[in-house]
Amino acid sequence: MNKGRENKPHIGVFGRCNVGKSTLINRLVGQEISIVSNLAGTTTDAVKKTMEIKGIGAVVLIDTAGIDDVSELGKKRVEKAYEVFSQIDLAIIAFDNNFGKEEAELIKTSENLKVPFILVFTKSDLSPIRKDLKETIEKNYNQSIIEFSQDSSESKINLTQKIRETIPPTAYQTKGILKGLIKENSVVILVTPIDSSAPEGRMILPQVQLIRDVLDNDSINIVVKETQLEYTLKNIYPNPDLVITDSQAFDYVSSVVDEKIPLTSFSIVLARLKGAFDEYVKGTPKIDSLNDGDRILMLETCSHQPTCEDIGRVKLPQMIRKYSKKEIEFDVVAGLSPFPKPIEEYAMVIQCGGCVATEKQLQSRLLPVIEAKVPVSNYGISIAYMSGIFKRATKMFVKKP
Repeated sequence: MNKGRENKPHIGVFGRCNVGKSTLINRLVGQEISIVSNLAGTTTDAVKKTMEIKGIGAVVLIDTAGIDDVSELGKKRVEKAYEVFSQIDLAIIAFDNNFGKEEAELIKTSENLKVPFILVFTKSDLSPIRKDLKETIEKNYNQSIIEFSQDSSESKINLTQKIRETIPPTAYQTKGILKGLIKENSVVILVTPIDSSAPEGRMILPQVQLIRDVLDNDSINIVVKETQLEYTLKNIYPNPDLVITDSQAFDYVSSVVDEKIPLTSFSIVLARLKGAFDEYVKGTPKIDSLNDGDRILMLETCSHQPTCEDIGRVKLPQMIRKYSKKEIEFDVVAGLSPFPKPIEEYAMVIQCGGCVATEKQLQSRLLPVIEAKVPVSNYGISIAYMSGIFKRATKMFVKKP
């Protein structure tokens, strides 16, 4: 399945002002993408460019602002540069013979967020790296240095090879969403309600992804609205191998689909794909012990125009208040915006399906939540839990002891 732009591996390029980050990216890509200037602070907001790397496929390169910009505006640019770490699968840390605390802080950030990194000396065309500096860096960080010259094609080859060796294979190797659940000629019914929150004239990304994944497994799609599901089961295909529904229709769909037929949701299969599934299963029962005044953080990976039927901002909060019979407060954060309060102030965190996020982006987003031991759940798993079909919707994914 071809990946959308946001599901490609992301590589961030970091360093001080005028260290040669933009030149390095332009040389890698082979065209003038980032502005190159001797003026400090030329790169402001992060600049993204997609390129192809043999053996990996398409990747997104992110050029960030210089991290030593001390101006008032520069401080905000630096904050934005560090935020990029939550989006990437690999960091390229560019430096010259003035390697110091800024580079050390970048390396520390990479290590803390479990982002692999490459160290690139960017000024080889002007002067060689100092021997003592090279020895110190390689000893302290157990990392070989790529010496990069914009005039050398060999530099590009060496850096590209280093990227292939360093980036985690999980960042670019395609995982089948339904791998292990269906086989050739399996029949899968996808239940896709169409309400005011559905985009005009098209389907939402999780639905499109699942349709394609079923086809990639040489299986058969039957796509219906929930209002046509009962008719489909009675008159067209009574015994599908799997039914996947939008979480909002769980209650009705579970009453119509025979218990013998595996049933889950779009949000749950994406949770399984993106690697946080076990944490969701463990954290979801927190819903039973919520108290008046508790606050829940709703995390959405995409930015969209909310409607009166919005799942994360309207329907799910209403469902939780009704189920718990408690006065619960909700904060909603879209995209990669900072959390509005310290994470410890939340009783739990509920993440959307993450259809537009990479696995690394989603895991980085949830890492501080998990480290703070705040219970975490997922839209679809929470709805399944409150609908009384938690075990049915997740049992096909739970690891057997």
